[in-house]
Amino acid sequence: MRDVTFGLCTDQNLPWEVHRDRWKYFESLGFASLWDCDHYQQPSRPEGSYFEGWTLLAALASETSRARLGVLVTSNTFRHPALVAKMAATVDHISGGRLEVGLGAGWFVPEHEWFGIPFPEPPELVARFREAVQIVDSMLRTEITSFDGTYYQLSNAPARPAPIQKPRPPLTLGAHGRQMLRIVAEYADRWNSHGKPEEIASRNQILDEHCMAIGRDPASITRSLYVWSALMPTDIWSSLGAFEEMVGVYMEAGIREFIVDSPDPDQFSVLENVASRFNT
Repeated sequence: MRDVTFGLCTDQNLPWEVHRDRWKYFESLGFASLWDCDHYQQPSRPEGSYFEGWTLLAALASETSRARLGVLVTSNTFRHPALVAKMAATVDHISGGRLEVGLGAGWFVPEHEWFGIPFPEPPELVARFREAVQIVDSMLRTEITSFDGTYYQLSNAPARPAPIQKPRPPLTLGAHGRQMLRIVAEYADRWNSHGKPEEIASRNQILDEHCMAIGRDPASITRSLYVWSALMPTDIWSSLGAFEEMVGVYMEAGIREFIVDSPDPDQFSVLENVASRFNT
């Protein structure tokens, strides 16, 4: 287990004070990373309250000190990529260089309809994502970026201040399909996905093939799984054994990082057992 890491992801549907205290508690348990989500409203409970992910992350960065942190993952349809790069550099400074930059193409169509945000067809969605990743990558590495794409154009755009982390904060790209995995192979430090073990194993192999095609070492990309109990055969927070079983199954599929939806308070005893087992 020494080459496996564990993080927690939280929905931002709690009062600020509760959310802040939860993150401090989770960090005290030794989890390597903490993440929130990027939605205008919670997809599974749109009638509830929900904080915006990046502004919340900035506040939580100032309330934590050790864990890596990020948004799992930033929807490219919500913001111009140059703005995302500026936001990322800002939070990297607030966190003292602990930011993980999570990016995804966007997926929840009803949310776009609620707020009047265009949601393109899959080919354009992927093409826009590729351009956005290129822009974010460049702006976090270099002081001046020009880009002449189909969907985005930048002309000598300055990126000051630079982030703390060099050559840039790590990129976590959420991807499931073959074309998206090609973008992962070219730019990502971490690949994150979700699904059944056989789906993850297949995507893992496709990513390896893309890496080899462009001459990149497949081992240079962390293989990360987003886990929430609702999509698992059993509640992974029901016992330490259930959690361990999930980890074993997905390790066989090639996963080496688990980012897991945090449990409810009545399961915090299991969370503490998991932390004692895996975060040492």
